[in-house]
Parts: sequence; structure tokens; C-alpha cells
Amino acid sequence: MSDTKAVVFDLYGTLYDVHSVVQRCDASYPGRGMEISAMWRQKQLEYTWLRSLMGRYVSFEQATHDALVYVCNHLKLDLDKTTCSELCDAYLQLSPYPEVPEALQRLNSAGLPLAILSNGSVFSIDSVVKSSGLHEKFAHLLSVEAVGVFKPHPRVYALACQALGVLPHEILFVSSNAWDISGARHFGFQTCWVNRSDNTFDELGATPQAVIGGLDELPALINARGV
Repeated sequence: MSDTKAVVFDLYGTLYDVHSVVQRCDASYPGRGMEISAMWRQKQLEYTWLRSLMGRYVSFEQATHDALVYVCNHLKLDLDKTTCSELCDAYLQLSPYPEVPEALQRLNSAGLPLAILSNGSVFSIDSVVKSSGLHEKFAHLLSVEAVGVFKPHPRVYALACQALGVLPHEILFVSSNAWDISGARHFGFQTCWVNRSDNTFDELGATPQAVIGGLDELPALINARGV
């Protein structure tokens, strides 16, 4: 990793906890919050992949909405327009993982440019990052909207090279999603998998160069490898 010139982060599940919507889900459907959140997130991802394969891009907000509608239909939960809007809005105010602000500050101090590369729309990325007060930590907030397809399509990863003016191997890409790490690795990025829950890495023909348990470990990892 000695040739790293920039660090690029995934947003959902990496910097920000997608399950910070559980409390809002529980408020609408007592005792069902985690069940709804887990299924919602999985279906949301599936819809981005399927939309990409079909060549029928929609905004991340639409995919999130459609996934919630599916979940409530599947679980036979009534979903009125007000509740739907409130729960989808919760995805615009996700909480960062506790270690994230300090880790970003340490990386900023090291002088490396930081960017987010996300399936979120420009609006959703901006909303999430600003609501947490971390907007100034990043040189770029990059959305798949620019190419009209979701990760892990190679055109998405190319956005980071274009924005940062560097080659793929000069970017360290950090994500908690194994499928995202695999896509980034195939594209040519250096990769670091954030494995907070002791998960098993996907068999997609690529492996990360580094694995950490939380972003608090990232600055030391970069320093140790001479970045």
C-alpha cells in the first residue's frame, strides 16, 4: 500500500450504520424493528443489483422505497404513506459508527485526500454526511448517479479515479461489504475490508489486501504499510 495516494470509502454499512433505522422501525412496528431493518437492507441491495442487470436505473431513494414496500407486504404489515415517508427519511439521517469521526480526523491529519463512493444519490449522500457533521472531512462525495448504474459495476469505481486524478492502484478502497470489496479489487483498487461482525468473505474471485475490525484500526494500518 506504499503507493496509496487517496482513501475512498463506501458509505452504507461502512461509515454509517444502516441499522440505526431500527428504532424508527420499532416505533412504527413494535418489536419488529431489527427484522424489518435486516430484510429491508438485503432487499435494497438486491434491487440495486437487479436494476443494474436489467439496465433500468432508478435513484437509491426509489430502490429504498421499493424495498420497504416489499418488506411490509412480505411481513403483512400495513404501510401508509406517512409511515413509509418517515422510515425512508430515516435513511437520510443514519448514524456514523462510533469510531468513525476520530478515524477520519486522524486520516485528515495524515494528509491523504478522502472520498466517499456510494450507491446513494447526490442528495442522499449529502443528507447523510451533513446530518452527522462530517461533510468537511471529505474532498469528494461521489454518487453512482453520474453513470446510471450501481456498484459493483466497474463504471462506478472509475468515478473515483476521475475525481481524484489517480490510477486505480493508487486508491485504497474501504468497505464493509464483501461484494463491494470484490468489485473494487477486480477494478484494480487496493482494498481493505471492514469486518465488524466476523463475517465470511464472499467467493467472488478476489480477496482484500487487508482486513480490519473497525475504522479505528485504519490509520495505524496505513502508517504501518508506509502510505
